[in-house]
Amino acid sequence: MSSGNAIRGTRLGSGPERPTKRYQPAPRQAVSYWCRNDHRVDILIAADAEAPPLWDCPRCGQPAGRDALNPPGRSRAEPYKSHLAYVKERRTEEEGEAILAEALAALRRRRGR
Repeated sequence: MSSGNAIRGTRLGSGPERPTKRYQPAPRQAVSYWCRNDHRVDILIAADAEAPPLWDCPRCGQPAGRDALNPPGRSRAEPYKSHLAYVKERRTEEEGEAILAEALAALRRRRGR
């Protein structure tokens, strides 16, 4: 009589079977970055990839550069912009007035004026 277990021979949480062949990882290069707070960040990237000029320091969040003697300056936080500020960047004042006039005309038509 069967125990009702559909997956016999495996245990819960077991991983996949190991491959019969071992594979070598892709060639990598170590790249070091330094931030303004003298933190050193070492990362491994693919040997054929170009290393980025800046990397965020995981300890302080500041940008880190490849030159230990001349690390990049602190990043400036962009000031908060309201929705209206973003709209004013995209539209000229004349375009805004035309859109407003069009919206007011549509509103007046709906109200029956």
